[in-house]
Amino acid sequence: MKLQKLYSYVRQAIEDYHMIEENDRIAVGISGGKDSLSLLYALAGLQKFYPVRYSLCAVTVDLGFTPFAVDKIQELCEQLQVEYHVVKTDIGQIVFEERNEKSPCSLCAKMRKGALNDYIAKLGYNKVAYAHHMDDLIETMLLSLIYEGRFYTFPPVTQLTRSKLTVIRPLMYVPEADVIGFQNKYELPVIKNPCPADHMTHREYVKDIVRQLNRENPGVKKRLFHAIINGNIEGWNCYGDT
Repeated sequence: MKLQKLYSYVRQAIEDYHMIEENDRIAVGISGGKDSLSLLYALAGLQKFYPVRYSLCAVTVDLGFTPFAVDKIQELCEQLQVEYHVVKTDIGQIVFEERNEKSPCSLCAKMRKGALNDYIAKLGYNKVAYAHHMDDLIETMLLSLIYEGRFYTFPPVTQLTRSKLTVIRPLMYVPEADVIGFQNKYELPVIKNPCPADHMTHREYVKDIVRQLNRENPGVKKRLFHAIINGNIEGWNCYGDT
């Protein structure tokens, strides 16, 4: 995927769901994976010509696993002229050693987002951009159906009451296959996920189901995504025009 196509996807999501307003201060949550680095690339590039002015920074939560070198991400941020912050935590030790969680993902995600959002709020930013793409929304919907018995996935825009931040998801129209293509074309400095539970989660199981469904029924991912957009899911009707 070329940069212009990424811009197009992201700009469409921003405009459809009113994600950015004049003089917003937006922090991009950077995990070191392909998704968050692609989002950073897109928002840093759009900032130069988008008619609504906004400022940008990037923030990584270091979970305490080793090794976790962010030098290449720092270089990318300097190249994109984006301020970069790293938040040091002991979340990995708490989840895997002190708590010894058998299903660690939920607690880890909650603690990671809490550390990220608290730090961003202290910096004085009012919005945080998460790098959830189209496949993430579909997989979350299926996880909710299978394990909770309800039709739900996270909305494009979410207001966080405690931190008073607004979460936006500008990658929501981008298929994961295009993110992979963008990563390869632009040689993004992806950091391998150091988490011991990587690729052993319910989400990975659902991802495999979606792959099989799409192989056997070409186009099923797009149909599932349109079902989400048109499904009157909680939180989706507040902002969207699609």
